[in-house]
Amino acid sequence: MRSSRLQDTALRYFLEVVRSGSVSEAAGRLNVSPSAVSRQVAALEELLGVPLFERHARGMAPSAAGELLAAHARRGAMEADRVVSDIQALQGLRRGLVRLGSSSGFAIEFLPRVMAGFRANYPGILFHLRVVAPAQVTTAVLNGDVDIGLTYSRAAERDIQVQHMQVAPVYAIMRPDHALARFPTVTLTQMHPYPIALPERDNTVRQLFDIGCSQRRLVFDPVLVSDHFESLTNFVLHGGGLSISGEVTVRDRVQRGELHAAPIRERGMNGRAIEVQTLAGRTLPQGIVAFLEYLRAQLAPPG
Repeated sequence: MRSSRLQDTALRYFLEVVRSGSVSEAAGRLNVSPSAVSRQVAALEELLGVPLFERHARGMAPSAAGELLAAHARRGAMEADRVVSDIQALQGLRRGLVRLGSSSGFAIEFLPRVMAGFRANYPGILFHLRVVAPAQVTTAVLNGDVDIGLTYSRAAERDIQVQHMQVAPVYAIMRPDHALARFPTVTLTQMHPYPIALPERDNTVRQLFDIGCSQRRLVFDPVLVSDHFESLTNFVLHGGGLSISGEVTVRDRVQRGELHAAPIRERGMNGRAIEVQTLAGRTLPQGIVAFLEYLRAQLAPPG
């Protein structure tokens, strides 16, 4: 049984137009004609007596009424998924799909290890992982595109249920033979003489680092700037210098002895948190609830 059969066709077509911003693109994704999509949207507008979209030259954006209907339709779609999952779960956690959204750092080693560990006990559970920018993780949760979001957050979000939160300090990462590796914590002043590779300025760990530098009136000239964390890490591993990271991102490499990670001992370096997010008000299927519990336990700092 597919959950799409539990959803009204008009609402499915309407939601696809909301997602894509145009009738033609929605039709392509649904594999139907544009006129079929237009008819379904027009029927909804006639039924409700209000326009559901504002038509612009660049596409279609939902009206205030359209936003309300989209929220209802998304919840209905997810409730349909839950019913299917719960019926399957009558035989135990033998089948199910968990859709995850995360920022890039979690997707390198942490989440693949957690998913593999969970499947060792529940091999029938499948995963889909979407890797996007931190703010887009929350958007994916709100839009119903993922069941669970794992991201860094610095502010509360409306309609988001925070299932788990923990402070995520900024760490300096280096090779174990680096001159600073003998220190359990480091300061920006200690780091300043050494070459450093940094993420782009839109990265949350970089933003906190820059604030700390401004407060200390220190200017770092990074020898490498990249939006690809693996490039920064490999630069460090090849002896290029220091970099910065969250603890969870490098936890596996630290435990293997490949890297040393030291919290940066400066005011404001604890100014962000890891959040596990779900959509507020949604009843989660059994498989997702079980994975949430496992994920929370795995996020806890070692030792």
